[in-house]
Amino acid sequence: MKLARYILILLAVFALAAAPQAKKAPSKTPAKTEAGKSATLLDINTASEADLKALPGIGPAYSAKIIQGRPYRAKNQLVQKNIVPQATYDKIKDLIIAKQPAAKK
Repeated sequence: MKLARYILILLAVFALAAAPQAKKAPSKTPAKTEAGKSATLLDINTASEADLKALPGIGPAYSAKIIQGRPYRAKNQLVQKNIVPQATYDKIKDLIIAKQPAAKK
């Protein structure tokens, strides 16, 4: 009787181990690596008007104001300089970056 129970437990363990694992749902948060992060973010210091208009809440007027307000040291300067309202900034803040030009040697 003990042998049958032992064999049944072993079979259950092997069945669970051999069963296909459920796939993990893809994460909706952006990657945390610096390389992956900068590759997907739009640089507000160099983006074209068309690229800026593709952002949620940014139309022709805001994209023109963003271009006129360049250069930006930080992306939150869009709100500090009254370029876009806080609500619009909240929609795009995870999609943009304000890169600095490389220092001249």
